[in-house]
Amino acid sequence: MLALTLRESYQLQMEVARLRCAAGDVVAGYKVGCIGPAVKEQFGMSGPIHARLFRSELRSSGDRLRHSAYANLAIEGEMALRIGSDGGIAAAFPVIELHHFVFRGQRKTLVELVANNGINAGAVLPQNDAMMTLARWTNAERLSVAINGAVVDAGALWAMPGGPVEALDWLRSDLARFGAALTPGDLILAGTSLGLFPVRPGDHVVVSVDDQPYVDCHIV
Repeated sequence: MLALTLRESYQLQMEVARLRCAAGDVVAGYKVGCIGPAVKEQFGMSGPIHARLFRSELRSSGDRLRHSAYANLAIEGEMALRIGSDGGIAAAFPVIELHHFVFRGQRKTLVELVANNGINAGAVLPQNDAMMTLARWTNAERLSVAINGAVVDAGALWAMPGGPVEALDWLRSDLARFGAALTPGDLILAGTSLGLFPVRPGDHVVVSVDDQPYVDCHIV
């Protein structure tokens, strides 16, 4: 069996992205992953890693998602960023990250995670009024995920000790290793302190900050 290095797995990720874009899709931004304590324990490995987000896989709050369109659909509650015209953080907001929760190796590895684009399957974005300046979230304390009305996980808004600035600085540096860079308008998933949860048809997922719901989706 051919074993990839971590660098080769990133090169594979980039090549798949190139092919997708050649077929008409667009890279809408990036995610930082495998950094929160819950995910590191769940996966048995530690990042951070980066992966690409595609415009065709972005959904809006309230959307109905077909379970059959995904490979073992799973979700995370997470904070996201929007890059402004000056390259800084123009907005921050909670999202539902979607995943194809499949690992094919005998054990989970960062190489497989990166090669499979961080198992990302898109994200559900909130309405525009939830996309506020970073300062508006300064006093927020608790990000939570509820499935069918029951809170399944809750924790800090940001996974990295240095918060969104540390996540963004790391991402810029890591992208530069491969000749890539952030651009204005990019969507950035900044990592989560919460766990990953498989969902099934009939589930209703809600992500809240300090018990205020901001984004939801229905699985059908």
